[in-house]
Amino acid sequence: MNRLHRLSILFAISAPGFVGCKRAPTFNILGSFFPSWLICLFIGIIVAAIANRILARFSLDKEILWPVLVYPCLTLLSACTIWLIFFS
Repeated sequence: MNRLHRLSILFAISAPGFVGCKRAPTFNILGSFFPSWLICLFIGIIVAAIANRILARFSLDKEILWPVLVYPCLTLLSACTIWLIFFS
């Protein structure tokens, strides 16, 4: 195996590690940098809490069989949707 072939294999193996070497999506809040995924997760939790209150107001929360699974999935869905809308 020649030297060029070895270098190309080494580059191909290490190339995926360099993909993330760009500016991190962060927000400066009162001098502290918060990652944007954390803010999206916080907004997703708020959306799930609001959905819970709306369902409880109309007595539909009793119809959900597994709320332990439904509300975290709703949180994840809304957090990923917010991430895609604002950061993609």
